[in-house]
Amino acid sequence: MRSKKFLRAEQASLVWDAPGLIAGVDEAGRGPLAGPVVAAAVILDDLNPIVGLADSKKLTALKRERLYEEIRAKALCCSIAEASVEEIDSLNILNATLLAMRRAVEGLRLKPHKVLVDGNRLPVLDVLAEAIVKGDSKVPAISAASILAKVHRDRWCLQLHAQYPEYGFDRHKGYGTEAHLQALRTHGATPWHRHSFSPVAEVLR
Repeated sequence: MRSKKFLRAEQASLVWDAPGLIAGVDEAGRGPLAGPVVAAAVILDDLNPIVGLADSKKLTALKRERLYEEIRAKALCCSIAEASVEEIDSLNILNATLLAMRRAVEGLRLKPHKVLVDGNRLPVLDVLAEAIVKGDSKVPAISAASILAKVHRDRWCLQLHAQYPEYGFDRHKGYGTEAHLQALRTHGATPWHRHSFSPVAEVLR
């Protein structure tokens, strides 16, 4: 029979271990007509806090860029992953997004005890996970992930703009603005456009 002292020590250890590492996960690029969907996973360091974390959509581009570098420098670990245009077209955008999220979590250097995902759907993971609606404005680690994913994808769009300046990817970031739709009608689709999305499919007919 265990002594009371031993039981108290064991209980203290269980309490200490229970929280574990928490990873936040979010994506960028579900809605655009072109490019990969990007997901990020972040485990923040409670001893090295980052001021100003918020839903990436509510931050200016300059603020996102600054926070991106700070997150990469201060987080315990982080990972950015993609699902390609081909995977989006073959799997559909929801399943491709979940695939990118799974890749982001699997790419973490440290294995989290629990994963908190923005939204109401979860990727298939081998760790405990919870979906949180509007998590990017509620959970700092998810906010950090949203910033990494958004900045990574925006940078990708700037690279694409250098290849295809006539489409205006530096401005609309792949979303179906009138300028983007007009460019599609005038120039056709690039290899980076999502053929399964109706505005692109109509151009390809």
